Amino acid sequence: MGWTPDPDALRGHLAVVAGATRGAGRGIAAALGEAGATVVCTGRSSVCGSRDSDYDRPETIEETAELVSELGGSGIAVQVDHLDVTQVRKLAGRLSADYGHVDILVNDIWGAEVLKGPPDTWGRPMWQHDLDDGLRMLRLGLDTHLITSHSLLPLLANRPGGLLVEITDGTTEFNADNPRLSVFYDLVKNAVNRLAFTHGYELAAFGASAVAVTPGWLRSEMMLDNYGVTEATWQGALDLARTDGYPAAPPGFSESESPRFVGRGVAAVAADPDWARWNQRSVSSVELARHYQFTDLDGRCPDAWAPL
Repeated sequence: MGWTPDPDALRGHLAVVAGATRGAGRGIAAALGEAGATVVCTGRSSVCGSRDSDYDRPETIEETAELVSELGGSGIAVQVDHLDVTQVRKLAGRLSADYGHVDILVNDIWGAEVLKGPPDTWGRPMWQHDLDDGLRMLRLGLDTHLITSHSLLPLLANRPGGLLVEITDGTTEFNADNPRLSVFYDLVKNAVNRLAFTHGYELAAFGASAVAVTPGWLRSEMMLDNYGVTEATWQGALDLARTDGYPAAPPGFSESESPRFVGRGVAAVAADPDWARWNQRSVSSVELARHYQFTDLDGRCPDAWAPL
């Protein structure tokens, strides 16, 4: 019999997924919902209008919150621009008044997929990249995390057991030997790993912990659109003789994962009584899957980090 989530593993826990509109953020919010958590889903893209979003995309935080509730949790959508200190502080005030505490904070704020450029620009000298785009990438990928943590960590650290999750790209070990796309992108993703390490050092004194988690090759909404497939038909992107006008995906796409896979990793860590074992560490979704014995939606355990 295949693996199934425990619908009560996080019942009674309050999670905040900052950057829950799409991609890994939506997958994490959904997996926390599978485990019964109450999940506050924040982001800029809302049915009320996409406030300063860097994307022209249809996904909204309300859709994510509805998915959380459909899966057994309680989803709450709150429109927040995490670069705006006033808005984030307002969120903190609302959470303090309504709940008094945050059990799980997931910093998945990004929004720079377009700014990082297409694959044929990766690896170019940094001075050949647009400087404004590069600096915007730093703001979206780092300032947002710092602003959010500064405002919400007091609610997470006010009693033992809190968990901060920093979502990144590549573990510390992998990134140490592999330059990532560009100076700007590399700096952001390595810095996020370091945030988890340093936050974990500080949070340990309050009985809380922090971990950096990276997905593998994520079948986000944007990635599926790039290859002209859906979550149900994604393997068709591996056809080298495609005639539909979309590019064929490279062989590594066979080990891609749905956003729910990394989400189940986050939920597993949050539900682990020995959650402190992960404090200050940098881990991948597949490493967590092997440790906790969960699977992706299709029953697989994809490993995009394994050498081809």
